[in-house]
Amino acid sequence: MMSLLRNHVACRMSDKPKLSLTHRRLLIAGVSLLGGLFVVMVGALWGDDIMRHNLDPKVPFQTYAPPAAPDYRKVSGWYLNPALNGLEVRRNRNPQKVDVFFIHGTTFNGGKDWVGPIDDPTSSAEVIRSQLPNYAGPFNAVGYVYAPRYRQASLYSQLTQREDAREARQFAYGDVEAAFDAFLAQRRNGSGFIIVGLEQGAFLGQRLLKERILTDEALKSALVAVYFLEALTPAADFQVGQAVPACQQRTQYGCAVAYLSVDNGRPDRALQAQRRAMEWSQTSIMEPLDGKALCVNPLTGGVTDKEIEARHSLGAANATGLEWGTTPALMPRKVSARCRGDILYVSRPSGPSFDVDGSWADSKKVRPYNLFYADLQADSQARWLAWRGARRD
Repeated sequence: MMSLLRNHVACRMSDKPKLSLTHRRLLIAGVSLLGGLFVVMVGALWGDDIMRHNLDPKVPFQTYAPPAAPDYRKVSGWYLNPALNGLEVRRNRNPQKVDVFFIHGTTFNGGKDWVGPIDDPTSSAEVIRSQLPNYAGPFNAVGYVYAPRYRQASLYSQLTQREDAREARQFAYGDVEAAFDAFLAQRRNGSGFIIVGLEQGAFLGQRLLKERILTDEALKSALVAVYFLEALTPAADFQVGQAVPACQQRTQYGCAVAYLSVDNGRPDRALQAQRRAMEWSQTSIMEPLDGKALCVNPLTGGVTDKEIEARHSLGAANATGLEWGTTPALMPRKVSARCRGDILYVSRPSGPSFDVDGSWADSKKVRPYNLFYADLQADSQARWLAWRGARRD
């Protein structure tokens, strides 16, 4: 009897349909696809929060011990300083070249530190390899470029409005101001000068302009132009009639060029930047930006809300990895640009030179190429010539 029962059960089990090899593979593939979609969904919804959490120093800035300060009397305090690096001597100064004070953007991600050491190898390499050739390079043709190292606020501090993050950014300004003092003492010609700030450097440059340059008549009269690149800059500070107004044309000097560029079709990035935008109060405290930001179209060198077609573009460039002083290959007539509200919307040209591969942190920093390389070069040359011409009159 028991034998018959076992045979009956075995027969019933053998009657169950078996999955074929193809079906099993399809089932595994389906499960894998669902798992992948889940990972993508988690990354899309919470990826930024997860990465920001990983970069959070998790200690109050008030108890944080910052790295050692740079010494701007020494070459080690600078990425570029023609007065100290031995490439040029003072007796060979060229009065036809303007002095340029360049403040680099964010390259230090963060982690355990609120501010980056000036000798951090990874962040320093990014300044040398990418930011200097792409964003300081356009000004090298017209001037002597001075680029200080400073204890930059970390990438994390740029992505939050926490009080600790604000204090880190305010701390970084102290180094920039000290470097500017050294620049004034060491610079080549002692006549006109240009200020260029990139992203975080632009934000710090805005305070430098307010507190050091506009409060000193000699410095104000020597200012050829300021360039606040890839940053939201308060438009209210640069109205017509103010000490440094927004630039209206390329023959104008003593004015400001400022913009934050975003690829066409990415209004989400514009919205993120606007939500995080800060400005300096009258008491040098960081506050959320209240009002519009300035947008000067670099293709024309003036304020306009018109679409500037690509035929007006003098040349985009990818100079990443080039030795300092090397002129990159320029690609003219490739980029159109239009100021819409606070943001400069641009058409990014196609091609491998403008493909961006990198980490999540890399995507939060300035582009490793410059869509307006030749335009900024021509712009700074025109303003310097106009400033010099006015001095001869």
